[in-house]
This record gives sequence, structure tokens and C-alpha cells, in this order.
Amino acid sequence: MQVLSELLSPGRTVCRAPGSSKKRLFETLAQVISENNPDLADTDIFAQLIARERLGSTGLGAGIAIPHCRIANCSEPVGCLATLEEAIDFDAPDDIPVDILFVLLVPEQAHQEHLDILARIARLFSQSDFCAQLRSAPDADTLYRRATEWSD
Repeated sequence: MQVLSELLSPGRTVCRAPGSSKKRLFETLAQVISENNPDLADTDIFAQLIARERLGSTGLGAGIAIPHCRIANCSEPVGCLATLEEAIDFDAPDDIPVDILFVLLVPEQAHQEHLDILARIARLFSQSDFCAQLRSAPDADTLYRRATEWSD
């Protein structure tokens, strides 16, 4: 089964999100996730994403970032997909600004599962055709459909 269909929901898919910085974008996406998962507080999500990013950039290159963290009160892995209105600097290894993000939250104790899911997501987002389909999505519904129907 395709990994994104296991992690995403239409409510956690954002097309052309505004954001002038990583911090502002993390605030916005933490709110989106929290609205769809009431057990997860947006302030906790934001704080954990920022803490993880301080350890090193989650920018992969080619305009892709996969911010991720383990978080309390998270009972199962949760994802949020966003394309950006304007690409932002993410300190990626290739210095290309990021315009596609996939935020991954996992339960605190899910160490191996966290790594396994990250590996699957990274493989998926390394496919240029997949990323091109996401970048060309005109709205959140299309973005969600393209992301979850792609076979990895």
C-alpha cells in the first residue's frame, strides 16, 4: 500500500500554503495538523518541529523537505502534505529553496517505525515525476488525490 494514503487525510493537505520562513510555515502546518487531530496541540507540534530542525535541516534537496519528530499524545503516525505559494530557504544540502513539505509525526516510542516511514517517504519524494505532479496540483483535493494514488 502506498505510504501517503496511510498517513494523510484531505484535511491535512494544503495546496500553495503561504509562509515566509520555516518558523511561520511550521506554525501554520502545526495548526492544520492540530485541527484534524484534537489530541495534538499545535504548540507542542510547533515546538517539536523547531527542536528537530535545530538538530539539522530536514531539507532533502530538489525543493523537498520532510520535517519530522516524535511527539507525546500521538497514537499513530500522522502526515501533513503542503506545497508552497513561494519556495523558502530550508538550508537544504543543494541550497535549492523548498516548495514541497511532508510533515511526519510519530508516537514517542516509535523509533524503528519512524525510521522505516521516513525511508519510504524519502524514496517516494525522490521521484521527480511524483514531485512534478504535486507541484502542478491546482487545489488541495487534487494534491491529496495525486499524493495518495501514486504507486510507490
